Amino acid sequence: MPATTNILYEPLVPVHWAPHAGRPDAALPPKLGLRELLLRSHDIEGLAIADAPAHSALLRVLYALTARVTGLDEAKKGPEDWLARRDDLLEEGELPTAGIEAYVTAYCDRFFLFDLSADGRPWMQDPRLAQQCDAASTAGVNKLVVTRPSGNNHAWWSHGLDARPDPLPAPQALLNLLTWHYWGPSGRCSSREVNGEKSASATAGPLRSALSYHPEGATLFETLLAGLVPPERTVDREQDRCPWEWDELPDPDGPPTAPTGPCSRLTALSMHALLLVPDEDDTSLVRDAYITWAYRKGRGARPGDDYLIWQISKQGNLYPRSADSQRALWRDLDALLLIGPPGAAQPRRPEVFEWALELALDLRVHALGFEQDGQAKDTQFVDSVTPPVLALAERRSARTRPAVGRLRAMGELFGRRLDRAVRRAWRIYVNDQKDSAEASAQEGAARYWPAAEAEFWARFRLLDRTGTSLDGGLDAQAARKAFLGLAIRAYDEVTASAARTQRGARAVEEARVELFGDPRPRKPGQSSAA
Repeated sequence: MPATTNILYEPLVPVHWAPHAGRPDAALPPKLGLRELLLRSHDIEGLAIADAPAHSALLRVLYALTARVTGLDEAKKGPEDWLARRDDLLEEGELPTAGIEAYVTAYCDRFFLFDLSADGRPWMQDPRLAQQCDAASTAGVNKLVVTRPSGNNHAWWSHGLDARPDPLPAPQALLNLLTWHYWGPSGRCSSREVNGEKSASATAGPLRSALSYHPEGATLFETLLAGLVPPERTVDREQDRCPWEWDELPDPDGPPTAPTGPCSRLTALSMHALLLVPDEDDTSLVRDAYITWAYRKGRGARPGDDYLIWQISKQGNLYPRSADSQRALWRDLDALLLIGPPGAAQPRRPEVFEWALELALDLRVHALGFEQDGQAKDTQFVDSVTPPVLALAERRSARTRPAVGRLRAMGELFGRRLDRAVRRAWRIYVNDQKDSAEASAQEGAARYWPAAEAEFWARFRLLDRTGTSLDGGLDAQAARKAFLGLAIRAYDEVTASAARTQRGARAVEEARVELFGDPRPRKPGQSSAA
């Protein structure tokens, strides 16, 4: 079967057009190929991808392509020269056409989504799987699509049967292919035979369970420039290659090759090998897929990533902050804006923000991730965007630190106090100090945190942007009163039904003191939730 569906030219990537794009929305194509996407990035507001992990994965691919076509994949003269070249590009207002066309010409044959020819190199896939895996025991389309049920897994957005899987359109196949490369699970996979030895165990993808933070501008062009990190002086583009640029496919019998620069770190850390099988009658559809391990010896330490918040565990190990669908983005804001944010975990903000701040842009923060466990359980996508906030980063305004830090801390403080109060009220009411009171705590959280988020952003917008106010313009007393009021309201609503009885009313009033910080001394080992 000849190579088909070249992602450089085929309209596979959904986009949001910017208001200034020049034509009515109805006349603008909803999807683009990668070539047109780069050429029109200044007319595109952003990617219109609903699946957060696929969105983040494609951004990483686009960062690598942007670095290639602009020459920002090397910094032989150091970071100052690199920053100056990036500023020149920002002033020009669009990515260089000549650079895009030269790259597309050089690697056009490596961007086919389907290529089952003898010497084919389908994009981000391993054609050897057709011989190394059992064709009668493939993973199947349902396994490829992370939102479809496969085997005994639960359904997310659609139902389907493994016996009769619905074919997958090429645009969806592309996004799910990327999700597997970055967020794929560890554990049992399809068996793959290499050098006479079969094995069926994969290592987790490099972003498994992580939350990725991306600076975001008014257009995709600004977003791509803001998402770049300068390479070290020693980086050579001939060595720092993306998978589709490799001369030869990697040896699956050995360990993965260590990344040598930003492009390989962005695109070449996958621990899974995949191969899409197109439908014979309609090559715009995928009817089957091979999914297995990429390297028999697995990966050593978790690779560094410039888009994650890194923290220190109690054992002294460095690990990325995990995606949590119940945690709003504003609660991470001081870890993104402050140079040395508070906290026992010593969070370190993503490296990309150190360089995004050098651009003359007030950027938003887009958090994209996938709440998962380390192996095969997928819980929920995480997708959240802040208003423009990077103008208040500590490097730009030294007085940001007390304002942003205190505001976030106050919101967190009364959230914790509310949690203790509702748990304590329930335990007193049922006379069982070992009861977790989880249902009451979740109801309290559901009422408090959305209101606290709205309160946080309302007060954040009032902070001083000039750097002249000693306290950043924060009225700490009013903010504290506001968050306390939200906690009291949530507490009263959660406990209203119990308070109708004399016993319940006593329990509610006794536990209410937790909202104000119970000053009474506690016995050793007794928590405030008791």
